[in-house]
Amino acid sequence: MSAAIASPLPTRSSTIDIREITHWISGTAVRGTSGRFADVYHPASGKVQAHVPLASNAEVDKAVQAAAAAFPEWSSSPPLRRARVLFRFREIYERRLDEVAALLNREHGKVFSDAKGEATRGLEVVEFATGIPQLLKGEFTEQVGTGIDSWSMRQPLGVVAGITPFNFPAMVPMWMFPIALACGNTFVLKPSERDPSASILLAEMLKEAGLPDGVFNVVHGDKSAVDAILAHPTIQAVSFVGSTPIAEYVYREGTKHGKRVQALGGAKNHMIVMPDADLDQAADALAGAAYGSAGERCMAISIAVTVGHQTADTLIEKLKTRISNLRVGDGAQDASTGEADLGPLVTKNHLDKVTTYVELGTTEGAELVVDGRQGALPQGDGFFLGACLFDHVKPEMRIYKEEIFGPVLGVVRVNNFETALQLINDHEFGNGTALFTRDGDTARDFARRVQAGMVGINVPIPVPMAFHSFGGWKRSLFGDHAVHGPEGVRFYTRIKTVTARWPTGIRTGVDTTMPTLG
Repeated sequence: MSAAIASPLPTRSSTIDIREITHWISGTAVRGTSGRFADVYHPASGKVQAHVPLASNAEVDKAVQAAAAAFPEWSSSPPLRRARVLFRFREIYERRLDEVAALLNREHGKVFSDAKGEATRGLEVVEFATGIPQLLKGEFTEQVGTGIDSWSMRQPLGVVAGITPFNFPAMVPMWMFPIALACGNTFVLKPSERDPSASILLAEMLKEAGLPDGVFNVVHGDKSAVDAILAHPTIQAVSFVGSTPIAEYVYREGTKHGKRVQALGGAKNHMIVMPDADLDQAADALAGAAYGSAGERCMAISIAVTVGHQTADTLIEKLKTRISNLRVGDGAQDASTGEADLGPLVTKNHLDKVTTYVELGTTEGAELVVDGRQGALPQGDGFFLGACLFDHVKPEMRIYKEEIFGPVLGVVRVNNFETALQLINDHEFGNGTALFTRDGDTARDFARRVQAGMVGINVPIPVPMAFHSFGGWKRSLFGDHAVHGPEGVRFYTRIKTVTARWPTGIRTGVDTTMPTLG
């Protein structure tokens, strides 16, 4: 997963005619006052298109105080009333979905069809959250003791915060705030400063839907803003998605300050291809899962583990054919129009990082079968890289061990299923994984024994639907809760259990013995 913190420019650059992005505090667009800005690029051209303010501690505090002021009324409103706001937001969002996708294309660089898919997956979480009256229902037991009843309820935490990555500027925030708001919390969002505009568009839609001012706030920033959120005494919980080193940092610092934290970290997702698999289906799945969104997905398949050398040889040839047909471009229109299959990477720094890994792979001894640095790339200063394919990758190589987060797929050859499974279980990450086979017994055994949080059987990107929960194992998730679905409801609420009786003649005097329920 991508890092949500990046090194900013100390001051705004001198480029003219560039828009300035605002914070969103208490239902209003607010200009930054810290004097610090970062550049937001248009990845397809390499040009700066906007400046985003980097919040000071005082600006973070202003957003938190707005959320705190809004909490008493919002949390006490009936769950159905909160759900109706989300219903209206859903209608507005769906009507403007193409606008959201176009914005993601302009700031992140993913092709329009993929951006529209991201926008749609975010919408699914809103639809789940509109069912909050049902999801918040507690449990009731009559007569737990003579004349005594007991029941439980789930209540909101207070002010909560989300820190989100660059690779899904709309979807990942929507993994968080719809459920948090539906549960009665108020929210402060710190989006990635690399592509921050989607968060402001979402805030405007929420206001249009009737969300009271202060319930949802956005502050842009870098590590200083993150640290301010983690240390702020009013914030009760923090949800984070990003790289593992930063996820560990967020979890450690947040819990140190007494917060509930869910921190989703990095991934190195493996896909095992068995000899009995449909290799055309497997090749199609791999090409889409490895190179979609230019590989900037935490659920991208970056390692294919082939069982048997014949399987590897055949799969490599099929992949080469599919890669040769992938088009690289700005992706401003749907890929079906012939515009592009792969867009640019998000920034020049990230492009340099990924190409460094490609160079490293050749140095380490892997065979670069397809070099995405060559071939038909758009002219100009855009951050483009074509699909790269390595064969004969070994587990000791850095391109095997580390998350590259770009359009780079490595093939590891093994002789049997047990070795393939052990590779996955030995890796430090356990986010997602997949198996392609026709054999039900192998598939069942794999699903039961593999050490990963999300598993696909003949499905290359096993992202759960919104009414299930998303989260990995091992160093891919820090904290006790996965994101959205039932786990999301539990994360954004705390349980209270009430035991009550209404006996006659209750004023019978003092009884100092241990009470029992018999």
